[in-house]
Amino acid sequence: MALTLSNEIPPEDQFWELFQSTGWNDNYRLSAAELIKALRGSWYILTVYDDGRLVGFGRLVSDGVLHVMIYELIVAPAYQNQGLGSEILARLIGTCQEYRIRDIQLFCARGKRTFYEKRGFLSRPEEAPGMQYTGPGL
Repeated sequence: MALTLSNEIPPEDQFWELFQSTGWNDNYRLSAAELIKALRGSWYILTVYDDGRLVGFGRLVSDGVLHVMIYELIVAPAYQNQGLGSEILARLIGTCQEYRIRDIQLFCARGKRTFYEKRGFLSRPEEAPGMQYTGPGL
């Protein structure tokens, strides 16, 4: 597997397919065009391709100084449990550290809390959704 990384917005059809694999759109009911519009508001994007096919994605929305939110950390089902999600997350956090962002947060998909806790995030109280990064480098 020869993976290629990019910081460009992915092709609409490929991102649509990857996003659909999560089941999240059952609630959001977004069109492919709306998803791409959302990506254009990102501060930083990381895409992962295998032979030209989008297989991993993550993005940051930030003010560039103090706060950042991690959104849409997605790995294609066939590529899950191979370390790709961990690598994407590590690179996203690394970018935040490079820019000395002080506050890294994310909204965690149902059932994925342990994944993030193992990588330095703490669950917040039920009345305060999201997670807060407390790992090294901040």
